[in-house]
Amino acid sequence: MNLDMNKLEPLLGTVVNELGAASNAALVILGDKLGLFRALALGAVTPAELAKKTGTHERYVREWLSAQAASGFVEYDKATGKFSMSPEQAAVFATEDSPVFMVGGFNLMSAVYSDEPKLAEAFKSGKGMHWDEHNNCLSCGVARFFEPGYRAHLIGEWLPALDGVVEKLKRGAKVADVGCGHGISTQLMAAAFPNSEFVGIDYHDGSIEHARHHVNGAKNLRFEVARAQDFAGSDYDLVTMFDALHDMGDPIGAVAHIRKALAADGTLMLVEPAAGDSLSDNLNPVGRVYYAGSTHICVPTALNQEVGLALGAQAGAKRIGEVVRDGGFSRFRKAVATPFNMVIEVRP
Repeated sequence: MNLDMNKLEPLLGTVVNELGAASNAALVILGDKLGLFRALALGAVTPAELAKKTGTHERYVREWLSAQAASGFVEYDKATGKFSMSPEQAAVFATEDSPVFMVGGFNLMSAVYSDEPKLAEAFKSGKGMHWDEHNNCLSCGVARFFEPGYRAHLIGEWLPALDGVVEKLKRGAKVADVGCGHGISTQLMAAAFPNSEFVGIDYHDGSIEHARHHVNGAKNLRFEVARAQDFAGSDYDLVTMFDALHDMGDPIGAVAHIRKALAADGTLMLVEPAAGDSLSDNLNPVGRVYYAGSTHICVPTALNQEVGLALGAQAGAKRIGEVVRDGGFSRFRKAVATPFNMVIEVRP
């Protein structure tokens, strides 16, 4: 075997880094669950001090801190033997309402690793996987991963980027949030626009049950179990779909039903993962995360449904536009984008 060391050494370096990242993902989940990150964000501590603050065992905490320092997730001061977090590290790992809080992405790892045997069978059979077939709380991880972005951008940036929509919502509009999952996006909109009526719709009973438990007395908000292809209601001023269209087995059917359910001057707002229109456009860190997530979650979900079109999480604006036009819409534009999402405005 003749190997080019100039190619092999960088590859092995990447693989070693990947093994460390994959192994440490479980420790990030532990750090969040046990309150280690949150306690550490309050100030520099020794392992013994952090263990006392969190009711954990010092020897485990010392090793956990060492792993986080080696990963660059916390700081270590050799002179004092203390560990700490920079404001940036705290924003990513310890501050739940931070717009860059990323621990939800690690929560997803519990489900995807646990589901590997089922996914292997799906690879061989070509069958899909329903949300209820996933182990652990996949929907919890998905909700927690996307929530910081929704809180940071939805009300202040995304909705204002749509022509005339905010003015309608302020006056009083009828809104359906299709594929709402745990209903975080629906709740945010309902709280911001009390004159409008909102219904969150999802085909997954467990997610809707969770959403209903978090209505918190809102009078302009309800949740219903229904499919995107045949949910009830008509004359909606706004229909939203947050990171949901590409998961659907029949996205064209979903869009076609939304077209019928919209008012004549209504708007369909699609929030989809950031993606270019070709594989080569998406060979970057964000695309890497989404292709992996799509393999674990999005494609199996779509293949479990009727048509099983399986757009995948990196379909891109061009492909989404084709689906929208096949569903009966004529106007389509990318209204705004973030590193993780693109917001698409669709009109009849």
